[in-house]
Amino acid sequence: HLFLFLLFVGPFNCFASYSRATELFYSLNEGLPAGVLIGSLARDLRLPTASGQRPTSPQPPLSFTLASRGLGGQYVQLDNRSGELHTSDVEIDREALCVESSGVTVFGGAAAVSSSSPSSESCLLLLDVLVLPQEYFRLVKVKIAIRDVNDNAPHFPVPHIRLSVPENAPVNTRLAIEHPALDPDVGTNGVQTYRLRDNYGVFTLDVEENESGERTPYLIVMGALDRETREEYVTVIVAEDGGTPPLVGSATLTIAISDINDNCPQFSDSQLNVTLYGNSSLGTHLATVHAVDMDLGSNAQITYSYSQKVPQPSRDLFHLDESTGAITLSSKVDGDTPRLHRLIILGNGPGCIPAVITVLVTIIKVMTRPPEVVPRFIANEAEGVVYLKELEPVNTPIAFFTIKDPDEKYKVNCYLEGDGPFRLSPYKPYNNEYLLETTKPLDYETQQLYEISVVAWNSEGFHVNKIIKIQVLDDNDNSPVFSQQLIELSIEENNVPNAFLTKLHATDADSGERGQVSYFLGPDAPSYFSLDKSTGVLTVSTQLDREEKEKYRYTVKAVDSGFPPRESIATVTITVLDKNDNSPRFINKDFSFFVPENFPGFGEIGVISVTDADAGQNGWVALSVLNGSDIFVIDTGKGVLRAKVSLDREQQSSYVLWIEAVDGGDPALSSTAKITILLLDINDNPPLVLFPQSNMSYLLVLPSTLPGSPITEVYAVDKDTGMNAVIAYSIIGRRGPRPESFRIDPKTGNITLEESLMQNDYGLYRLLVKVSDHGYPEPLHSTVMVNLFVNDTVSNESYIESLLRKEPDISIEEKQPQISIEPTHKKMESASCMPTLVALSIISLGSIALVTGMGIYICLRKGKKHHRADENLEVQIPLNGRINLHMLEKKPMEISNI
Repeated sequence: HLFLFLLFVGPFNCFASYSRATELFYSLNEGLPAGVLIGSLARDLRLPTASGQRPTSPQPPLSFTLASRGLGGQYVQLDNRSGELHTSDVEIDREALCVESSGVTVFGGAAAVSSSSPSSESCLLLLDVLVLPQEYFRLVKVKIAIRDVNDNAPHFPVPHIRLSVPENAPVNTRLAIEHPALDPDVGTNGVQTYRLRDNYGVFTLDVEENESGERTPYLIVMGALDRETREEYVTVIVAEDGGTPPLVGSATLTIAISDINDNCPQFSDSQLNVTLYGNSSLGTHLATVHAVDMDLGSNAQITYSYSQKVPQPSRDLFHLDESTGAITLSSKVDGDTPRLHRLIILGNGPGCIPAVITVLVTIIKVMTRPPEVVPRFIANEAEGVVYLKELEPVNTPIAFFTIKDPDEKYKVNCYLEGDGPFRLSPYKPYNNEYLLETTKPLDYETQQLYEISVVAWNSEGFHVNKIIKIQVLDDNDNSPVFSQQLIELSIEENNVPNAFLTKLHATDADSGERGQVSYFLGPDAPSYFSLDKSTGVLTVSTQLDREEKEKYRYTVKAVDSGFPPRESIATVTITVLDKNDNSPRFINKDFSFFVPENFPGFGEIGVISVTDADAGQNGWVALSVLNGSDIFVIDTGKGVLRAKVSLDREQQSSYVLWIEAVDGGDPALSSTAKITILLLDINDNPPLVLFPQSNMSYLLVLPSTLPGSPITEVYAVDKDTGMNAVIAYSIIGRRGPRPESFRIDPKTGNITLEESLMQNDYGLYRLLVKVSDHGYPEPLHSTVMVNLFVNDTVSNESYIESLLRKEPDISIEEKQPQISIEPTHKKMESASCMPTLVALSIISLGSIALVTGMGIYICLRKGKKHHRADENLEVQIPLNGRINLHMLEKKPMEISNI
């Protein structure tokens, strides 16, 4: 008992005791972090440890072990060697462990036991610890008391509390407040006090504690209440615990003041004076009495009744409505009726003394009778209501009214009261006859019902009103009206089928079926537009293509259901907005341009035509060269293709380009086209003489050579093509003993011996050969000197060479070579151009064969040179100054008579 006492009321945070019962008691606060020391078992059990005195003989080490790791074992960590007990990573929450608030709640391995000690609100954690070895073996019961900390604020189970207090509740009336605040903490950390944030000077709170320690707040009435002054009070109830610092919780408290029957009916006046004419008709309203009761509900119900002091004749003459207090005339007033009536009326409330009001009714007797108004309706009439169509013309008669004087001695006048296009006029020639007719056309849409009065009065001041109600009947006189006469719409192309465009809206001022509007497409609307007849929803059933049609314009109709139907027309315009759905398109997939060579740089080669069916930015096209951009450039705006440099056909005869066109859409679309540029040849290259290679070379011609034998040849090529590359050979200068002995073939350049050589024909022959092309506009040519030495042998080469070095005195024969001349030297007749055209075609087609043959010939000539390298002598000279002079020493070679 001493240990228990110290456990709960001692000022120390942690203490332990040791008894032969081997029980240890510890205490600690909830919510401590891991590693907090709870106690040392070895020290508190006074067991020897390694830090104590050195034993006289070796002893085995102590070992501490939890006998079972149940519910309590998860909250502590036990050092097996030192016996120190610490908190674990699992935080101790006293409110979660000790849900029982009465007594001591004990938690062990798997059991929980509550004691009934009324003086303790602690929670115990039980541990069984085994101490080894055998010399120190024992079972230690460790009890850890979990102390509560103020870690929970009070809270009300509901956010809004309503309490009803009768308005006649006396001072000091106590009313228990349901749903008190809850606090999981215990002791002083639990709910201690309650208070009101605003008590309005008439309320306060008190707290009562029952035997189990529960605290219940009570509302105490401190002043007088009056529901008629204030029906409810709204404040905040605050619960506060006893922790340090204290925590609070709150809820809204509504105090409703319930009504009691503490008020009685009251009249605002004590007497009411009323005057009644003796000729008043039955049901005439005299007055209404009204009493007020400040209570609510059944407590405020008031009924009205006559006092017993009211005589029965007065009760029979005047009717009193017991619910409303209305007084009406219930019997005819005659000559025997008293002129003054005193009506005492009671206002009765439940449990109250009746309120009293006196109504004095003074009857003024009338000796004459009022005029009479007799209607005779022309228009349709039923139960006092006249029905007129709105399309009725002006001056449509409605009714005749006959005005009569019952006494036949007073003049009666008549007039019309009320607003409307109506007129009441005397109907001539009759007296006291009046005609009611229209003055303007009636319009149902402006006003449907008129209420007018025919008033008759005589000279005595009597008035009689005859109320006439005129109902205007609707007719189909209004056409539907569109909210917009021009409906402008837009939609992107490639829309989904049945896409919504708009909802048409038209109104019709007529009523009923005449105002019901149906919608229709006009005859100019394309078939793929649909218009819902009832809703006016306009849709398009197919995809629209802006490139096919950009704008649509057609009419729509709104038709009402009247008879005959009326309609109105509106115009719908639809603009199809562009989407980038078209790639740029070249006019041709392949473009070919023929350009003369040596065309100046940045000259216009050709125009690349490209289109894009899209509009705006989507239709803007940019052109670029995919390959060959170092030579060619293209103008993006105009599509003009240009070359940066001058082009030479002899270097490259054609170019193949790929042009890309990219539009400005997002994402961009593109296409490509192939461009072929063919260079047209111009005559910019003179023939190049390949043989003989020099003007200083010569050839030995034996005198025994037979006439017609080939002696040598002049071979030339031209880098141009076509007619620019067709070469003709001619001898334009001769020198020698008999120079006309040799001739040259204008086509092949072969030089042959024409006549037999005689003894006096020996010597050096020099032939100036002109090699000319057929270029346009001006042919180009080259010249070469062909040297022929007619002799049996070459005995003195130096002499021949000296002759060759001398400038020859040769007269130039300017004759145009005739490449089409036959070997018979006859001129071609010019009667027809056909042979010439055929020859030119053959030459053009044979140009390729000519180049190939030239290559083969050059190869053969090179082979022959190597074969006769020891016999020939050739000296190369430049042609037209373009080839450098260089001389080769070779021996002459004899030619055979073949």
